[in-house]
This record gives sequence, structure tokens and C-alpha cells, in this order.
Amino acid sequence: MSTTAVNMNTAQVIKTALAKIGDIATLPEVTTRIIAVVDDPKSTARDLHNIIKNDPALASRILKVVNSAFYGLPGQVSEIDRAIVLLGLSAVKNIAISASISRLFTSERISDRFSARDIWKHSVAVAVATRQMCCLLGKRPFAEEAFLAGLIHDLGLLVERQAYPDGLAEIIRESAKGDRYLHELEMEIIGADHQTLGSALAAKWKFPRVLQTVLGYHHKIDNLGPDHRLLPAMVYVADTLCCHEHFGFHLTAAHQVIDETLLVSIGLTEAQLEELRAELPEQIEAAEAMLTG
Repeated sequence: MSTTAVNMNTAQVIKTALAKIGDIATLPEVTTRIIAVVDDPKSTARDLHNIIKNDPALASRILKVVNSAFYGLPGQVSEIDRAIVLLGLSAVKNIAISASISRLFTSERISDRFSARDIWKHSVAVAVATRQMCCLLGKRPFAEEAFLAGLIHDLGLLVERQAYPDGLAEIIRESAKGDRYLHELEMEIIGADHQTLGSALAAKWKFPRVLQTVLGYHHKIDNLGPDHRLLPAMVYVADTLCCHEHFGFHLTAAHQVIDETLLVSIGLTEAQLEELRAELPEQIEAAEAMLTG
């Protein structure tokens, strides 16, 4: 089959999948408004407060986060406007998005080995690892975007789970045998992989182009030019590390390797990678507590 034919078939698979997934394809209105406000450089904390004050559940979650061990901020914060200022607009956006998507990661089985909640556990782990990588590299202002990129990188698996559940179960069975990349099996069995499906969903949600790129290329970073490679490469490293450590669903990057050339391109040393590995369990536990409920 020609490359053009494969691309046309993949496009049809993606279109069919997005038509099948119902509620997943639509973000809550409040989340959409928050994304728009945060992505507008003219917006202020007050603009964000005016949206959140009308959503008690989200306001409560933000207060829980600002007082969590994950952020380690001093003192107890009880007012939402102060919480927004302390966390920053990007972190608040992340909280809104995580609240919207966490409901999609249920305890239902996707195979005899994994539940959708295992994908959530893995996603949180990759979010934490990518954020910590930024901090180790002195890119702290970039850390919140990195966290969100890690959190949503495998959204395409949720699309598969709802649109092609039998196909996903077969993919997991074959991947668990240990000699095939999961995204290659997805292309063979479904006709699209979780990268293309996730990127299409992110585009539908009007996420920034950089996040669409992460979703679409986090297993194919060599296909990206230098100007678009840094964040996907960081997620690749975090994803690989978390799969090797078996944090949640770990088949997507089980066969990936982290070589010295890749680390150099990010600016990360082997010693920093080992430091990151050692800190992950405690950081993941804090993040899961922060994002639950």
C-alpha cells in the first residue's frame, strides 16, 4: 500500500474515532474559557478569578492544590484570588484541564492486565518527571507547560479505548509479548496510533501547537526539526523512564532507550537523570494526592 493510501486510511480512522467518542471530544465550558484566558497575553489573575469564582468545585480543587505538598508553598491559603497569584495562571490552567480529563480515566478494565486508571497513573508520573526535568535544567518558568505536556501525552489511548476497545485489547496482548513497539501495533491493528489520535483530539480542543506536537511525536522525535524538538524530547525521556520503572501503564515506551546523544540535546546529564529517577516515587505520590478528588 502506498504512503498516500496509508495516510488517507489513517485520516479516516481518526475522523471515525473522534465521531465515536462523544463526551471525551468536548471539554467543559469553564475549562475552555480558562484556556482562552490564560493563552491571552493581555489577561490577568483577576480575569481568571472572575471565571473560577462561579465554579465552587474547581475553586475548592485549586485551594487543595495550592496547599498541597507538591507545590510546598508556605502557610495555608484560603482565598482563591491569592491562590491564583501564588500558583500562576499556567498552573491554574493545568488544574482545570486535569480536573476535566481525570474523570475519563476510570477503573474499567482495558485488558486483563490494565485499567484506564493505570493510564492516569502513568500520565501523572510522566507529568511529574517532565516538570522535574525542567527544574533540574533551570527552566522553572517552563515547568508548568512541561507538566501539562506529560499529563496529556497519552490522551490518544483514551480515544482508542472508547472508539476501538477490542483493537486496543489486542494491541496490549501483542505488545505484552515483548518484541514490538506498541505504536507500530496500533498502526497495523487500528490504522492509527495513540500519537495521531491524541494530536487530533488536542487540535479539536484548540490546545497550543506545541502540545499537539508533543502528543503527535513523543515516540517519533527524530521526525522533528531542532526548533520543535525540545519538549517532545523531554516527554520522550520522561515517558521512557516511567515505563521502565513500571509506573502505571508501561507498554507504550517499554522498548525505548535513552541514549547519551538524546540527553545532550536536552542538556541533561546522566547524574541528573539518576537524581530524577530517585526522586520520582515521592514526587508522584504528592502529585497523585494533589490531583485526586
